[in-house]
Amino acid sequence: MTKQLTVMQLLPALNSGGVERGTTEIAHALVESGHRSIVVSAGGRLVPQLENEGSEHITLPIGEKKLSTLKYIWQLRKILADIQPDIIHLRSRLPAWIAYLAWRKLPKDNRPHIVTTVHGPYSVNRYSAIMTIGERVIAVSNMIKTYITDSYPAVKTENITVIHRGIDPSQYTYGYQPDPSWLKQWQQDFPQLKDKFIVTLPARITAWKGQEDFINCISELKLQGINIHGLIVGETHPRKQQFLTTLKQRIAELGLEDEISFTGHRSDLQNILAISNIVLSLAKQPEAFGRTTIEALSMGIPVIGYDHGGVAEQLSAVFNEGKVPVGDFTAVIEKISEWQNGAPIVGKKHPFTLNNLCKKTLAIYQDIIK
Repeated sequence: MTKQLTVMQLLPALNSGGVERGTTEIAHALVESGHRSIVVSAGGRLVPQLENEGSEHITLPIGEKKLSTLKYIWQLRKILADIQPDIIHLRSRLPAWIAYLAWRKLPKDNRPHIVTTVHGPYSVNRYSAIMTIGERVIAVSNMIKTYITDSYPAVKTENITVIHRGIDPSQYTYGYQPDPSWLKQWQQDFPQLKDKFIVTLPARITAWKGQEDFINCISELKLQGINIHGLIVGETHPRKQQFLTTLKQRIAELGLEDEISFTGHRSDLQNILAISNIVLSLAKQPEAFGRTTIEALSMGIPVIGYDHGGVAEQLSAVFNEGKVPVGDFTAVIEKISEWQNGAPIVGKKHPFTLNNLCKKTLAIYQDIIK
């Protein structure tokens, strides 16, 4: 028999990103299972959705990196004492510290259990070590489990659980196609893509995400006479504007203005992946998970990715043909050239589902309170 729980998740804000999405997904699953779900953050555009789905939101800016954030320790301690959650789930370093400092001054027999999720390979230091204090520590991939065991050997291996991120196959259906009205608008906005072989790199604009390798690939494929167009889909942080300018200069030097388009941030990424012939993952550093890879694969779109991190784990399980050695963009070029006339078929089934993610996380909650 499962106990009805009160679970409080804590993170900096609720705007966009993997941490935020994971938080709202678990919040929804908690409510659907009859539990009480509370999220503490500074707020953001996902709050209305969160509350519409039955969770409660407490606005507290516990992720702002400034000294005054420490004042929220006392406020959070009072919230914990009043609500008395069964579990607090810590998802980010600074909110985790605020929560821990509030938690440890509560009476020992009246403290909630702590679960943490390590979403990425943080710098290894005492500040980051807070993400390993959970009675259960969730790693979002096998790569992250290895990072934890290598960096923090004091953490007991049996307390670490790998729960891969997941997507909803009923949303990312195999063979999905955008509706005609979207396609019409897309063709008006990007007429240069008509009748082209479309290769897409979904990644925010930053040096380690592989845009430079992508540009080199498109340049070589154009020289081979392939009727190709490259899409770089992702937002540019204000601090990365100079890097974007550098990329555009490189594109101009290679004469690729008609072969590469930047879309900026798009809320319709699913549709863009669906109309792509091939999706790439060229991150120079290993991704903790790399969600767009499984989004594309789930729809049957072939993915070529560097063989490291969470992306390699997904490709190994779903589409092994897509793996290439890290940094070997010549191998990427060869695969694209080979696949332009027909890529290998992507399998329809995979384990990286939202249902698995939620079921395994809620099982940890139940297990920890026994």
